[in-house]
Amino acid sequence: MGTESPGRVEQHTIYQIPLDQRHGTWKDLFTIWFGSNIMMLTIVTGALASSVFKLDFMSSCLSIIVGNLAGAVFMALHSAQGPQLGVPQMVQTRGQFGTIGAVLVVAIVIIMYVGFLASNIVLGGQSLHTIAGGIDEHVLIVFIAVVSVIATIFGHDLIHAYARFLTWASGFALLLTFVWIVAIHGLPGNFMAMNKFNGAGFFSMVSVGALWQIAYAPYVSDYSRYMPHDTGAKQAFWASYWGCSLGSILPMILGAMLGLVAANGDPVGGLTTFTGVAAIPIVIIFSVGIAGTNAMNLYCGVLSTITLVHTFVPSWKAGATARAVTAIVITLIGLAIALFAAGNFLTNYTNFILLLLYVLVPWTAINLVDFYLVRHGDYDVAAFFTAEGGVYGRFNKSAIFCYILGILIQLPFVSTDLYTGPIAKALDGVDLSWIVGIAVISPIYYFMARKASSHLAAAE
Repeated sequence: MGTESPGRVEQHTIYQIPLDQRHGTWKDLFTIWFGSNIMMLTIVTGALASSVFKLDFMSSCLSIIVGNLAGAVFMALHSAQGPQLGVPQMVQTRGQFGTIGAVLVVAIVIIMYVGFLASNIVLGGQSLHTIAGGIDEHVLIVFIAVVSVIATIFGHDLIHAYARFLTWASGFALLLTFVWIVAIHGLPGNFMAMNKFNGAGFFSMVSVGALWQIAYAPYVSDYSRYMPHDTGAKQAFWASYWGCSLGSILPMILGAMLGLVAANGDPVGGLTTFTGVAAIPIVIIFSVGIAGTNAMNLYCGVLSTITLVHTFVPSWKAGATARAVTAIVITLIGLAIALFAAGNFLTNYTNFILLLLYVLVPWTAINLVDFYLVRHGDYDVAAFFTAEGGVYGRFNKSAIFCYILGILIQLPFVSTDLYTGPIAKALDGVDLSWIVGIAVISPIYYFMARKASSHLAAAE
């Protein structure tokens, strides 16, 4: 059995982790998802409930809790796949879509990683700027990017070690923030009467919370693939579920609070204003947390990019150098976006995460149904790395059909600033698209996959 080596550059990329190099316990899955979520971006996301969707505090809290607990089910089910297969999630996606068919999903996921990378870089720089006003914001944004790429180059073990540190540091900073705002600074006397419940806002925030969790699905098993094979699906599931749920819900509730009381609903500025002399260590810890989460996004974006290139050059054996070079290139792209989007960040970010929901939902439905209900976790991993895809082929028409259908079927239920579907309009702006996508695509793919398996068995 292997041992963790945070100070050594990881040599593996997209290939299956040998059993004698597996290491870690279920506790590592809890800390990586708990620690990495307590950061400024999570706080800003929670602020959407009160500042954008205009919910009162209690409604904000309930929508945040419901959305995250629901979405984390899918996230944790993906995490439980890692110890069994030992490969990154996007490589495993070839088992459902085929080697070429998976390209569409992998490309979309890379765009997602770059988007979150840019979002985190902006927030990290803006957060540090609130306590270091004498330093140009762009310089601080670059600083966050540099810290992120260094952690990515060292890889898996350093990121896990970093998350364990953040579990304690960010957890303490979060507790201190709540105590300082509520007990020392104090909330306005009319705090509980600010804003009010509205159905469209409530269900929109539930969707945002669910997406926050589902957005981890394309790479959650990247951080469980080193776990020993006997870690067990149940342990991996619950450790990831509660780590990610609690790590997301608590800072989002803080964000909802700040969205109500901060000037212009700005949670970043409000955090500094309401925590007084404690603002400097709190903001530094949350900003450092952003760099850690950025490293996670970047690491998985690199693995997905290598997976994409490997599809067309299957003889390529990517190692640590390829991962480092790819990380630098992706960071430069994310940095360029960050510097361009910083001025209108909140609006851009809201639209971005809502659009992500529609393309991730059908993929997660297909992947989970195939893994748990069709193949029961039994995959030919070696076939993932062949040009023709082995038993999975180059294209799986059923999966591709269901994926595209899953996106299209959500459109009437979509409710965003960019587009609102007819059913969403009839429901006064309530967005139920992700629920419809999962509920419809899961059974359709199941029956199509079972039918294809029956035909294959009959042919043999």
